[in-house]
Amino acid sequence: MDIRELRYFAAVYRERNLTAAARACFVSQPSISTAITHLEAELGTTLFIRHKKGVAPTASAEQFHALARRIIDEADAARSLFRKPNTKTTVTLGLMRTLDIPRTIALLKPLTARTDIALRLVGSDERADARIISKSMLRADEHFVALWSERYVAALPPSHPLMLKEKLRTSDLAGVPLIDRCHCEQSEFFGRTSQRRQTAAIAQSEDWAMALVAAGVGIAIVPEGVARGNPDVAVREIEVKVRRDVGLAYRASEPLADALKEFVGMLQKQRRKPDRIGPRRNKGRKS
Repeated sequence: MDIRELRYFAAVYRERNLTAAARACFVSQPSISTAITHLEAELGTTLFIRHKKGVAPTASAEQFHALARRIIDEADAARSLFRKPNTKTTVTLGLMRTLDIPRTIALLKPLTARTDIALRLVGSDERADARIISKSMLRADEHFVALWSERYVAALPPSHPLMLKEKLRTSDLAGVPLIDRCHCEQSEFFGRTSQRRQTAAIAQSEDWAMALVAAGVGIAIVPEGVARGNPDVAVREIEVKVRRDVGLAYRASEPLADALKEFVGMLQKQRRKPDRIGPRRNKGRKS
């Protein structure tokens, strides 16, 4: 086995999906599949079970992951040990607060992996070289590189009575405790109805909103990426087709730093690849 195969294994273990792992590693899916097949043959065990939504790690994968992760980290540390310090270019990137964790990790890793960049993160409303934002936040003087589009869903406590419905209407939430968010897009969902809203709490972050939902405080209308992968909440579709387009925005009047030019080019290249992990990934999910 080699370090490349271990990195691919770690990506599949993290993403639970071969296509997503390939995207995170910037390689083709067959490269990921071949690496996993080689590892399984060398180890003499099955690491992942394939299913319609992706893959599930076996007990062998759970055991092997800790060792693989340690080897990868030690290899990275060894590579950096004798590397001569170089002049770093500071890149300031603004992030909106409603990004989900897996996508944030996938976006930032190509930048944090570079030794010539000192990455600085600020809020989406602060001055930055570029911003990862919803298209609705785009300023008149900015270009926009689309990254993904996602729908909004309802996140519910797993035992909530509305779990019995496959899709929720605004009328279903009349009088139901809701978790509002400071940067809230729920207004588009509720703005078309005269139903009164019962706000139980206002969350300062997406993680806090999901924690309050899991605790049974109320229901939240959130981007699907925020709710997906959270085992403590249930997800239901909503009748209003609310979506958001997320991408990288940068000022048209100022030239991008070389590092960001490469970053934008990489994002555009990834955008052109078929995306098999779309909004329907949670279709039929009951909890």
